[in-house]
Amino acid sequence: MPDNAVSCSGKGFGGSLPGQVVLVLQGGGALGSYQAGVYHALHEAGIGPDWIIGTSIGAINASLIAGNEPQARLSRLQEFWKRMEQNPAWNFGSVFRGFNEKLSYWSTITHGVAGFFRPNLLAHAGDAYVLGPERAGYYTTTPLQKTLEELVDFDRVNRCKPRLTVGAAHVRTSRMRYFDSRDGAISVKHVLASGALPPAFPAVRIEGELYWDGGILSNTPTEAVFDDNPRKDSLIFSVHLWNPAGSEPTTMAEVFNRHKDVQYSSRIASQIVRQQQIHQLRHIINELAARLPETERNSAAARELASYGCQTRMHVVRLLAPQLDRETHTKDIDFSPDGIKQRWDAGYAHTRSVLARAPWVGEFDPLSGVVFHEHMELMPAGGGVNEVTSASRYISHH
Repeated sequence: MPDNAVSCSGKGFGGSLPGQVVLVLQGGGALGSYQAGVYHALHEAGIGPDWIIGTSIGAINASLIAGNEPQARLSRLQEFWKRMEQNPAWNFGSVFRGFNEKLSYWSTITHGVAGFFRPNLLAHAGDAYVLGPERAGYYTTTPLQKTLEELVDFDRVNRCKPRLTVGAAHVRTSRMRYFDSRDGAISVKHVLASGALPPAFPAVRIEGELYWDGGILSNTPTEAVFDDNPRKDSLIFSVHLWNPAGSEPTTMAEVFNRHKDVQYSSRIASQIVRQQQIHQLRHIINELAARLPETERNSAAARELASYGCQTRMHVVRLLAPQLDRETHTKDIDFSPDGIKQRWDAGYAHTRSVLARAPWVGEFDPLSGVVFHEHMELMPAGGGVNEVTSASRYISHH
């Protein structure tokens, strides 16, 4: 595979890009192989991210990208996800429909995933048994720490090319904290903290404080881009793993599945509406300031008021992972080779389709500071994925 992802300018990509390239990666366990497929397509198109923001598995994928030379990033992602594969010792899939998936699930629950997590037997000594704050979890992520230390160069991460931000939840205050390589050193502990989902995984201590998985507060940390200072023109690929829309459940299995989607799916739609309003007001402030007479425009009071304005524009492109056939509420621990491959392939196909459309190219309202490009239907991903008969469409909200 040619190494043409060195520059974020999009060399090798047919269209121009409207600003810095930001990759926002949601949490979702095994569903995260979809994100690797998204990066795969961007890499092939010569689009390298300037900034990667991740939570949970998104933080892990982000560190694998940011912590390697451009030519090694894809192979590192492939190596990580190969290590995550759960191969059942027996194959009964041709005899009992769905049996292999159930076998993989119970293998993960009882034995963990090599290179990721393994059971903490003391956690089963009783819920009142004192484990200690950094061991209170049903599993230990020591194997993941070893894996990341082997696959990620954190010295490279801290060169901030690309910039890396990982989100974690502060245990004592329930506040979200973003650890940013622009502002301080990022270590393997920060990535582990971002993925420390309770009660499965124990909290991780950083600078004397305990942190849990950031996904329990904000599973799609797009607000980190909107709140950045200084703001920049941006093309944001927001990669979602949980489906915000779904049918009414009629069985308990469907209830469990839909509950997880609702719980962890992004609230980006409501966030976008609010950000569109805020950014439009900032653009209006610029317009009003420009209409002031020069003598008033240059006064200290007018300059202070004008500073609340902004001329940046952010294009947000949402990529949504498809639902696989026979998908259940255990999908986030579906580390089966087929599940990993299908989601990776879907991310790759969806992103290639988006790049072909380049929805950020065109005329937009000059007062629109945030433009949201959302596909209306699930894009077909190929074998084993629920497909739609009509072509996928994009709608831009601005």
